[in-house]
Amino acid sequence: MRLFIADDSEILRTHLIEMLSELKDIEIIGHAEDSYEAVEAVERLKPNVVILDIRMPKGDGILALETIKRSKHAPVVIMFTNYPYPQYRKKCMEAGADYFFSKSTEFEALTEVLRQMSQNPRKAENKDGKANK
Repeated sequence: MRLFIADDSEILRTHLIEMLSELKDIEIIGHAEDSYEAVEAVERLKPNVVILDIRMPKGDGILALETIKRSKHAPVVIMFTNYPYPQYRKKCMEAGADYFFSKSTEFEALTEVLRQMSQNPRKAENKDGKANK
């Protein structure tokens, strides 16, 4: 499974890369620190999964999500944020997010979903227990 990470925090990107590199069958193919760079790289690299922050420089993650999801072969997009408010969750899910996790409380849930997806992409479940698209 090819994974791309878009987050403005270098510390978080590094932590995610180190943590997720240990998971079997996951290849981290790139990362970005702003939404413009993320959209361009996702279009060029064609990952299977994108971890995307909501607040980033040069636009925001929700606009990047909308752009990424308009692609003919759109990847699974996991919103990973410090702003897990219901209004953001609703907006992200309406824009096409497949998952929505809080950075402060759901690192393990993120890891578990990625582990499930790498083992059997069609069987992965989202936070609400609904089958992945």
